[in-house]
Amino acid sequence: MTSDEYLSGILQKYVVNTAGAQASGQTIYPVLEKWGNGYLTSAEFSGSLAKGTGISIGTDADIFLSLSSTTPGTLADMYFTLYNAVTNAGYTARKQNVSIGVKVNGYSIDLVPGRRQSQYVDDHSLYRSKTNNWTQTNVAKHIAYVQGSGRINEIKIVKVWRQLQGLEFPSFFLEMAVIDALAYARTGNLAANVLTVLDHIRDKIVTVRYVDPANTNNVVSDDCTVAEKNAIAAQAENSRAQQTWEGIVR
Repeated sequence: MTSDEYLSGILQKYVVNTAGAQASGQTIYPVLEKWGNGYLTSAEFSGSLAKGTGISIGTDADIFLSLSSTTPGTLADMYFTLYNAVTNAGYTARKQNVSIGVKVNGYSIDLVPGRRQSQYVDDHSLYRSKTNNWTQTNVAKHIAYVQGSGRINEIKIVKVWRQLQGLEFPSFFLEMAVIDALAYARTGNLAANVLTVLDHIRDKIVTVRYVDPANTNNVVSDDCTVAEKNAIAAQAENSRAQQTWEGIVR
């Protein structure tokens, strides 16, 4: 078995049950609609499910909750009332940076609430619980950026690696790192490209600066602490020293 064949097997091993994740989203939708109180303009699958970068041992689906620009209250209100709504409905939830993680029928769903900045654009304001601040995002631009990269398989392999190693490495930061590392690499060389990504992570992840393509004021690489970046770099070094692919992903 070649290295590319081994990694193709890993991709099959961790394939996402898209239909199950979507059904779970439909299951919790009535709770989200009630929480929106008439201001919820859409609830759409975003993140890895929309980008095609999902793996079965990560978050199964992200649902972006777009609230009208006329929604009353603060962004913090939006975030914490969502948490209360899903927990009061009997779901086990956890507060994350800009999302509420919830288990639905065994699937891990991240709910991302955002308020439109106007009724005529797709830019949204999100609450950031880590800093008690806010950020601007445009989910459609993020999806297009990753979908158009040609690096979906490499991203999925690196996500498997992240999950197996228990690293705090936010998905969009990871996706940007993979795309950057492979800017001049040939497509189709899966194993060689993944090693190039690990080299990049080992050598540059601590100091690299990535700016959100949908918001130049948002530095995506700041979503990790220095300690988290050092842990990511150290694990990349350790993985790169392995003699077999089984020692990197399995």
